[in-house]
Amino acid sequence: MTVTLFVIGSLIFTGALLRTSIEALKDKVDINVYFVTSAPEEEILSLKKSLEILPEVAKVEYVSREQALTDFKERHQNDQLTLQSLGELDDNPLGAALNIKAKDATNYESIAKFLDQNGRLIGDGKAPIIDKVNYYQNKIAIDKLIRVTNSAQTLGLFVILFFAVVSVLITYNTIRLTIFISRDEVSVMRLMGASSRYISARFLLQAALYGVVAAIVALSVFYPTTYWLGPKTADFFFGVNVFRYYLDNFPQIFLLIFGSGIVLGVVSSFLAVRRYLNA
Repeated sequence: MTVTLFVIGSLIFTGALLRTSIEALKDKVDINVYFVTSAPEEEILSLKKSLEILPEVAKVEYVSREQALTDFKERHQNDQLTLQSLGELDDNPLGAALNIKAKDATNYESIAKFLDQNGRLIGDGKAPIIDKVNYYQNKIAIDKLIRVTNSAQTLGLFVILFFAVVSVLITYNTIRLTIFISRDEVSVMRLMGASSRYISARFLLQAALYGVVAAIVALSVFYPTTYWLGPKTADFFFGVNVFRYYLDNFPQIFLLIFGSGIVLGVVSSFLAVRRYLNA
């Protein structure tokens, strides 16, 4: 049971690290819509408003031609050849852009379809104002992010269920062994008129105490473990320190670990006692 509770607690920390990492990755994923240099600003802003109405869209950022040129110069400030070539041009070669962030990674495909169906129709219809939408270049990364997110959630649930079942089986057999050792005492209690409910209450309480002790041990092990892992996770998982997370969320973790220990113990004990008393 201690091992199971330790695994459950470990999955809590792992889930926090995964959520932070996935959210950080999601924040880096977006759709960039690049417009032709002749695209009127009012038509770009009209498309921006249409996108913001979509329920799948979280945020739309407008980048003007001037801002795009400034950003380009900052990115290539150490590339003198590129900056020199840019200075020889008579006009700004960069068009405006829209940076679109979806509420969920699965929404980017529908946003891209909206742009294909509506974005190129704005204007007088003689020429498209959209030069390129980079969704299809980023589609592989977006699809991989969706698969990683779903796989992590499924794997975490599977591991929790597996160890919960193992814990119930171990505790179940332990309680049955305890009842077997105490069979003479149980027989005397029955002769004295004790009901099955009264007899089972003792073993249910004992199993609940098993859960409490296992929770105390697991929480005690987490303190030095997370203290040691804290700086390492902060460096690797976008600044998340598991030791700080453990301290900040200790009441919730405490209730979850203790509650899981008591429930596992009582359920396994109930199954064992009921089978023995009915035998």
